Amino acid sequence: MRVKQIAQFWFDPICPWAWMTSRWMLEVEKVRDVEVEWHIFSLSVLNEGRDIPEQYRSAMANGWMFGRVVCAAQQAAGDASVLPLYTAMGTRLHPGKGEIEKAVIAEALAEAGLSAELLSAANDITFDQKLRDSTAEALKLVGDDVGTPVIAIDGVAFFGPVISPAPKGEAAGKLWDGVLNVARTPGFFELKRTRTVGPIFD
Repeated sequence: MRVKQIAQFWFDPICPWAWMTSRWMLEVEKVRDVEVEWHIFSLSVLNEGRDIPEQYRSAMANGWMFGRVVCAAQQAAGDASVLPLYTAMGTRLHPGKGEIEKAVIAEALAEAGLSAELLSAANDITFDQKLRDSTAEALKLVGDDVGTPVIAIDGVAFFGPVISPAPKGEAAGKLWDGVLNVARTPGFFELKRTRTVGPIFD
């Protein structure tokens, strides 16, 4: 029996690009010997104190709520609660075009089968240190010139890939193979081109 590799995946629930990559990773799990472990990454923490465009300020302010609730759910219900809650949040925010607000969190908690009482964590700053620590863990591996998602496997960490739409089936596996080959190449740092489409959620 082959032992599955563990891929660490850091996400911010409010990031549409992390959402796209997370759906790809779920496909990768089906076609490669990979198991994903899910971790919170806070863009609100990352952008704290930075001069960001006006259109992002509300999202960064409200993003704390989503991160805190993920932390609270993980603390109360264990690691297995993270992906179902993320999926419920992300489905509403991204394909569902929902607002970054408490109502979305409440609905997501219910769908994930988690206690409605966890909604109180949205405004509980005692979870902020957990958010900071988890974000710092990812940045320590990949560097601070990135956002979300971050993936780490076998001691190699990278930002992205940024993809739209998310490949499915063996196409997802082939992209995974290529990403790993590039990421594992000593001295390789960046490969990029201008995005010509937004997130395609189909």
